[in-house]
Amino acid sequence: MWVVSVILIVYLGLCAWLWLTQRSLIYYPTPAVSNPLADELLLESGGETLQVWRVSHGHEHGVIYFGGNAEEVSQNSAELLRYFDDLTVYLVNYRGYGGSSGTPAEAALFQDALSVYDFVARQHAEVSVIGRSLGSGVATYLAAARQTSRLVLVTPFDSLDRVAQAAFPLFPVSLLIRDRFDSLARAESIRVPTLIAIAEHDEVIPRAHSDNLAAAIDPSLLQVTVIYGAGHNTIGGQAQYMQSLSEFLRSKTDANQD
Repeated sequence: MWVVSVILIVYLGLCAWLWLTQRSLIYYPTPAVSNPLADELLLESGGETLQVWRVSHGHEHGVIYFGGNAEEVSQNSAELLRYFDDLTVYLVNYRGYGGSSGTPAEAALFQDALSVYDFVARQHAEVSVIGRSLGSGVATYLAAARQTSRLVLVTPFDSLDRVAQAAFPLFPVSLLIRDRFDSLARAESIRVPTLIAIAEHDEVIPRAHSDNLAAAIDPSLLQVTVIYGAGHNTIGGQAQYMQSLSEFLRSKTDANQD
């Protein structure tokens, strides 16, 4: 019995550790950096200050970009200037990332997404949204809550608790996790042309999670593109990736699934 008791104590201790440290396993804030290729905007949201980098100012079409959980979003500036030269892109630093104040959490990121959208919508005739990895959960929430022109989801997942359950199969993740980013539950609310970009060799988000999300979106609005040769963290450096996003955001007809 003492062996069973020890195992149970260790197991419960690990559950407690996952509960207490889960956000440190989800969010990896990046340090503040300078960005000579973009304008720095400081927006207020929920009592916090958000640092947003604006690339290629003055165009009719605005695009909001939400990055991955450890992504320094300003590093995309040069590629955006090359491929999106007639679009104005807003790169959002989450709370606690870059020059943004506060601490990241799901509800806070959702609130901030609405604040950024409301600002951008006042500047542009149309607004599209890109979300990469963790940012796909934020982008899906925003597209379900506000009227966007187009939605791009890069290496997306169905919900964070499903991904975490696969990574920690011995633990009751659904009971422990607080930030779920349940894009699957919001998929039916997506009413705009949507592009899903999948890395062929995604070692972080198993393909099944992206496919689950894709299956829940209206197929008449959906286009799925596989970026061959790319991994989860290398997809951004692929020419096919940038070209696909550029063509999709500029297209005027409804997206169709490949």
